[in-house]
Amino acid sequence: MARPGMRATVRDVAAETGLSIATISRVLNGQANVAPHTRELVLQAVGRLGDQAPRPRAGQETMAGGTIYVRCPYLLTDYFGLIVSSVGETIELHGGQMILGTGESGRHTPAISGLPDRSDIAGAILILPPEPGDELVRLRDRQFPFVVIDPRTPLPKNIVAVSAAHFAGARKLMAHVVELGHRRVGIMGGPVEWLPSEARLAGYTASLADVGVLPSAELLRNVLEPNTENGYRAACELLDLPERPTALVAFNDKMAVGALWAAAERGLSVPGDLSVAGFDDIDLSRATLPMLTTVRQPLQEMGRMAVTLLIRLLSRHTLEALHVSLGTDVIVRGSTGPVPS
Repeated sequence: MARPGMRATVRDVAAETGLSIATISRVLNGQANVAPHTRELVLQAVGRLGDQAPRPRAGQETMAGGTIYVRCPYLLTDYFGLIVSSVGETIELHGGQMILGTGESGRHTPAISGLPDRSDIAGAILILPPEPGDELVRLRDRQFPFVVIDPRTPLPKNIVAVSAAHFAGARKLMAHVVELGHRRVGIMGGPVEWLPSEARLAGYTASLADVGVLPSAELLRNVLEPNTENGYRAACELLDLPERPTALVAFNDKMAVGALWAAAERGLSVPGDLSVAGFDDIDLSRATLPMLTTVRQPLQEMGRMAVTLLIRLLSRHTLEALHVSLGTDVIVRGSTGPVPS
């Protein structure tokens, strides 16, 4: 056992596990010729020794033999499916394996609380986890390595997360809409308790404020589930106002498609009578007529970045940028046009 205040050595880890120094060195150097159970014993010993333990060799960006639990409790549509497939491909590229946990859509389950007790799991990637923040804090306090993709609620600074720049993307999108002359803009928001909903709403209203338009409760609708049907219902309410909006900006592309349905039902041409914009740039945004103006999120890069951050956690690297926000781009297509005269 290392003496207090002194860094542990490979010999200390060998004594802790009963394994040979050569085996410990192979694990710490990221070599593949180690049985998964043996590798897990070494990593657990390194975890018990804490900051005094010898660190894996710098630059060994691998998880050979490691199994990563990827939790996505949502339907693997073209949004979540892109993220999960990117995560899986990147894990495989680095020599690891993936276990996919799904569960009921968006609902809390006890799935993550037992992860630290599973000897077959090296770490986890949690996609839009529905669990409350204090449960994620407990997982962190048990020294279990995990990364959150697109957190649903604000996280403590010392929990590693990667997401898109929701606020900046929404602000740029609304700036495009107001540049076209629109001032009466209906906002179709997502679930009020979601962090992305809050950030996108703030971005939308910021660009409206830049041209002197204050947020109006009359022109805001939030939904519990951001899908096409709820987008249709929200758009119907907004388009049936005595003074209807000249543009609708949605939480995501699916809700924007619902807005196109509502516009067509009322004989409104897009973008001649009404401009419509979405967010995410999923395949659906290019399957409409006209195609949707939207915000492109780097969904696959979010998956790749999450795996990279997890590898660094598994390698006991110090992470300074714990909350990584990836840039977004406004994709202008045919669904937005000048405000009708």
